[in-house]
Amino acid sequence: MRYDINKQRADKALIAFAQKSNQTIIFSFDLAKQYQANELKGYFSVSSGLKKLLQDSGLIAVVNNSGQLSIQVDKHYRGITTMKNNKVKLALIPMILGAASQTALAQETAQIDETSVEKISIIGSRVAGRSADDLPVPVDILSAEALANTGQTEVGRMLQAIAPSFNFSSSAISDGTDALRPATLRGLGPDQTLVLVNGKRRHQASLIHINTSVGRGTAGTDMNAIPASSIKRIEVLRDGAAAQYGSDAIAGVINIVLNDASDGGKAAVSYGEYSEGDGETTNVDISKGFALGDNGYLNTTLNFRDRGYTNRAGLHGSCQFTGCTDIGDGTMLLGDPREATATRNTFRIGDADSNQFGLTVNTGYELGNGELYGFITYSKRDNESAAFFRHNANTDGNAPLLDGDATVPMGFLPKINSDIKDISYNFGYQTEFDNGASLDLSYTYGQNNIDYTTSDSINSSYANALQYNADGSYADITPDEIRNSVPREAFAYGLELALSTINIDYTQDFDLFSLAMGAEIRTDTYKITPGDEYSYRDYDTVLGQSLFATDTGAGIQGFGGIGAISAVDETRNVVSFYVDTEMEVTENLIVSGAVRYDDYDGFGDSSNFKLAANWSLTEDVAIRGAMSTGFRAPSMQQLYFNNISTQFKTNPDDPTGNQIAVQVGTFRNDSTLAQAIGIPELKEEESTNLSLGTVIRLADSINLTIDWYSIDIDDRIVLSNSLGQGLSSALDSALLAAGAGGGQFFLNGADTETSGIDIIATWNGEMLGGDLDLTFAANFTETDVVKIFAPANSGLGDVSPDKIFSEQDISIIEEWQPQDRISLSGLYRVGDFTVNLAFNRYGEYTVTDGGQQTYGAEVLTDLRVSYQMNENISFNIGGNNLFDVYPDKNEIGNSRTGTIVDASGNVIVNSPGVFTYSRRSAPFGFNGAFYYAGVEYKF
Repeated sequence: MRYDINKQRADKALIAFAQKSNQTIIFSFDLAKQYQANELKGYFSVSSGLKKLLQDSGLIAVVNNSGQLSIQVDKHYRGITTMKNNKVKLALIPMILGAASQTALAQETAQIDETSVEKISIIGSRVAGRSADDLPVPVDILSAEALANTGQTEVGRMLQAIAPSFNFSSSAISDGTDALRPATLRGLGPDQTLVLVNGKRRHQASLIHINTSVGRGTAGTDMNAIPASSIKRIEVLRDGAAAQYGSDAIAGVINIVLNDASDGGKAAVSYGEYSEGDGETTNVDISKGFALGDNGYLNTTLNFRDRGYTNRAGLHGSCQFTGCTDIGDGTMLLGDPREATATRNTFRIGDADSNQFGLTVNTGYELGNGELYGFITYSKRDNESAAFFRHNANTDGNAPLLDGDATVPMGFLPKINSDIKDISYNFGYQTEFDNGASLDLSYTYGQNNIDYTTSDSINSSYANALQYNADGSYADITPDEIRNSVPREAFAYGLELALSTINIDYTQDFDLFSLAMGAEIRTDTYKITPGDEYSYRDYDTVLGQSLFATDTGAGIQGFGGIGAISAVDETRNVVSFYVDTEMEVTENLIVSGAVRYDDYDGFGDSSNFKLAANWSLTEDVAIRGAMSTGFRAPSMQQLYFNNISTQFKTNPDDPTGNQIAVQVGTFRNDSTLAQAIGIPELKEEESTNLSLGTVIRLADSINLTIDWYSIDIDDRIVLSNSLGQGLSSALDSALLAAGAGGGQFFLNGADTETSGIDIIATWNGEMLGGDLDLTFAANFTETDVVKIFAPANSGLGDVSPDKIFSEQDISIIEEWQPQDRISLSGLYRVGDFTVNLAFNRYGEYTVTDGGQQTYGAEVLTDLRVSYQMNENISFNIGGNNLFDVYPDKNEIGNSRTGTIVDASGNVIVNSPGVFTYSRRSAPFGFNGAFYYAGVEYKF
């Protein structure tokens, strides 16, 4: 690329270089303006150009530990300038190919001054201007470019690809979890990571994961509700921060920063599919920045993503019709001749069919001595996933009629249709005073709605009841008339969770320290809207007594509804206060501390603290550490969700055989049933976090960070095992009255200990005429359940804790996520080509599901190649999981296994089951290789 930059002050030269090279560069404005850059004229690569521009200037360019290009003082010149860190302002210069600058920097280089440079505050510190390396806790800054280079279209998958401590596990036939995957940090729960947008607390999803998957019993944030193309950067704070940001910040904090460009934009489209020919994905992005006069900006992004379903199901090996006989060794001889021709591809196991529309608006306007700002995010996602197939011989789910045949003779595959709407908006005003203090007042509202409709299904009890009169005699209706009149679809229920937050934050820098303090008023709202009567009603049973000669399953099959008795409309108020301070004790030592008080309706209050420090031992070595207490309040979903659902579980009488359907009730702790057996109210989880790490610059182009952490959580809120008859007389009576075969409850029932190490190393240099950036990142983590306990003085007090929390429940917490994640990625730029190659290793994980199986470590290879045709148009092509790697095949917890032969001994089907891969936990999914291509136009 050709440069034409005159010799000038380094800050101005760097801005000009960033504009021309289309690179994102982070540097200290106040620092850079004290140095002089060289003339740069002619053709240079990015690396060689920066090296010549800064040669003998006292500054050098490095790639920091987050893979971000940044400017630092050359160690041979550090004695020239001494600055107080609390007065450093960082400049973030994002550029778009062929376009003018995306921020207030869209001026000619000569016109740029200090006020036009964005001053960024990184999550983890309320002092503007701290660099990630200055902070006493690890923070990853993931640029939009780094996210795009993953080749993924979902934010959750992008983070998983470049942040090894982040996990985004897949599961199948897990009801709502198929549509909203659990996102976790450091192997903890989805609800133990706080998510912010532009520094403001984001609402959770209304879904709570009640089925057997990673995150069971928790409610997290929908990471895919915000289009990736609307994101400027993502900051990941890998440390406990409840004393700074409040509840949920036990594992860490993820801050999504939205685009704020005042001009330029892009339109992009991509298409891809899996090597099996399914999962076709079309993604369209349109973004544009607008200047609001000379004092403001408005940036908007539209996104449309359409993803087809994938299916990796095995063959249906068990008999679908009655009349089969066992001829030995588990081999079945068919009875009904339809068995020979029945389809064996009855299940759909993989990613759900999904299409999403997203809109993001981010704006700011200088008004008076401050800025009026705000944002809007909106998304609508329609998902369709499948449940268990109901075959002809399934007499409970597919009612037999008087002609001896099932209501749906060839069986049916129920579909779960999730209509997910997510909206949030924020507005606020931040002003600065003459003494350098600032005041920020804001209001944020967020709401997540999920409406569930079950289709391609029936309410078996309704079909059964149509055969009878009220007195139990047969009705005057034919089986075919029943088949034609049975509804095949019903609205099951709706969920809504809303969060409204008022924040006031005050910050001021003093000579010796920086002070921040503030208050927060929050209101949580949670609602459950009951479904159609047909979705939940048991038409052939009243109060546990069968009305007719035959009795079949209640509610619409696959995803039953919730009745009016389980409707919810609850609110909770929270008031919080905090004080946060940072002090530069010496030139080389930064110490910070925070104290926060939160008062909740319900369980009461919680006070927490944090102490942290960063000590520069030498010019190239620093150590950092922190200790803190934290908490997580019971979520609204854990407090108030209740329903009765069909869950497929291991048959206790045949652990290695097919899984069986069980009606399981999830009962809130203030329900009649829970009160009858003395289940106590939920209280907060409490945590203690310790961390110790080092930041090392091994050479001008090599950086290394190593961070150890320990997280102890007491009174962890967990969802109990499905508790059935025979455990206690009080529970037996309560379940009978509720009409459930089993009940599960949210309990403070476990203490856990988590420890691990994060390692990140980066190197940047020149190779074969181009620039090469290498990043090595690893996370090693282990969680142990050190204690489980039952509520004292309750109907469960005499029940052994290992009955309340099963081996599987403990395994989900300890073993269902990889204990290590390692990645090595290289970004190579040469001429008009950019190549991103990444190797991601997912470590071993163990699943308990009837039996226990350890799945081996796998390495996935991702490749993305981009070609810049001209200043406006670029093309990209690539593959994720390039070599079509799958997890180990499943050996436990299977269903529909078997061998069927005809009278001549011909094998009709021989199948180990429909779950070829574990449906419970799959860290990188089980879809295989995904290949894609795209085009982007920047303007």
